[in-house]
Amino acid sequence: MFNPCTGIPDDVLRSAGVDPATEESGIAGVHQHGWEICSWTGKKYAITVYSTWRTVAEFEKKSGNVDFRDVTVAGRKGRQFKVEGFSKDLDCSVLFPSSRGGVLQLQIQGRISDDDREDPCTVLYRVGESIVPVFPN
Repeated sequence: MFNPCTGIPDDVLRSAGVDPATEESGIAGVHQHGWEICSWTGKKYAITVYSTWRTVAEFEKKSGNVDFRDVTVAGRKGRQFKVEGFSKDLDCSVLFPSSRGGVLQLQIQGRISDDDREDPCTVLYRVGESIVPVFPN
């Protein structure tokens, strides 16, 4: 499984607008079985990259995952979605199927305190231009 903490270079993270020194592995520093997860924060948003053996179909069946649509980010086809709830307007994710099996997920989370926040999906497409090319196929 792809490890985003070691697989995404610092210069790519900086060009995506986040600080490599803010890296956090897992969820609140705790490893999640069956997942490789890494997050970084910037001034306006946070980026989280997930790697798992789960499939796009499993994400589509999960309650609370909504608004699925086909997209292309940095030339790679993916499946965009959001998670229902209060943070729906702050959050956007795209799943990229891997030829190795499973998926890679790129998630953008805006800051609730930011009065001048940009649409998280717009941010994801911009950030994805830097990050998605380093994802394994």
